[in-house]
Amino acid sequence: MSTAPSNKFLPSPKTVAILGCPFSGGQSKLGVDKGPIHLVEAGLIDQIEGLGWRVVFDGHHQFEDIPAHPLAPSPPPNDISSNDSAVATLDASLAKLKNPLFVARVCESVADAVQAHAESGQLPVTLGGDHSLAMGTISGTLRAYDQACVIWIDAHADINTIESTDSGNIHGMPLSFLLGLNPPAPNPDSILAKYEWVSRLPSERLVYIGLRDIEKGEKDILKKHNIKAFSMHEVDRYGIGKVVEMALDHVNPQRDRPIHLSFDVDALDPSVAPSTGTPVRGGLTFREGHYICEAIHETGLLVALDLMEVNPALADAESVRQTVTVGCSLVRSALGETLL
Repeated sequence: MSTAPSNKFLPSPKTVAILGCPFSGGQSKLGVDKGPIHLVEAGLIDQIEGLGWRVVFDGHHQFEDIPAHPLAPSPPPNDISSNDSAVATLDASLAKLKNPLFVARVCESVADAVQAHAESGQLPVTLGGDHSLAMGTISGTLRAYDQACVIWIDAHADINTIESTDSGNIHGMPLSFLLGLNPPAPNPDSILAKYEWVSRLPSERLVYIGLRDIEKGEKDILKKHNIKAFSMHEVDRYGIGKVVEMALDHVNPQRDRPIHLSFDVDALDPSVAPSTGTPVRGGLTFREGHYICEAIHETGLLVALDLMEVNPALADAESVRQTVTVGCSLVRSALGETLL
């Protein structure tokens, strides 16, 4: 059953734009690019239409025509022309990044698409794909709604900088680019210059729910920039209802800002959503995840939704079916499906 509190930002008829983004370049595990295809094939479009939404879906985005030139390796330290140690450190940091040009170009393309749909009065629902795509989805939202806030549901903070990342996987870094935490590009040819299109999200307009696997460098970043985060400790202590209320009080105290909800399925416990790239025990229950989506819908402020990191290649067929089914159910809850 669905309920439809009026959305303060969307015109009638209320319209969802599905952006299928079969992209895996922000991390190294194969299969996450198949997530959007499985979600759509599971009947998600019909399910959304059943809630009273008009749905626009023009097929999955194709990224084959976007050049994926690899980053040329940095010269060895003895060959660096500048004696400036900061330059040498920056070069070494950039050399760790995996597929940085490809990720930048794909995410910029996604940003353009999200912006176009949002400015047309539609609610973009982006199906990933890995979570590096959020650089694009949130940038697109901020171009259309410059006062938007972000509620980030995830087991991981995804806020590593180019200096703090160990893996170089950019799906663990999107928020560092969105918050402007990386150093400026030293020149127009730098890899960092390819990310200058990324919109800036003020740190006070970001809140996390569900964190439980945070690297030390990320903990330092969260503390340094006073970024609000509700880990699973707070969920256990206060209950999910109170946590969502406190999260909204932080990023949207007057309940007047547009909300971008970015949901990584690994926020859920692996017993609920096993088919994902970086599962971590002790996560959100089925109902806790759905409550978050239901509560955000009830605000009437949702303007964009991401569902990320469904990976059909990492589990048996039944686990894949379970994860895809949960993913579809989360989207429906964020768009108005209720228990009664």
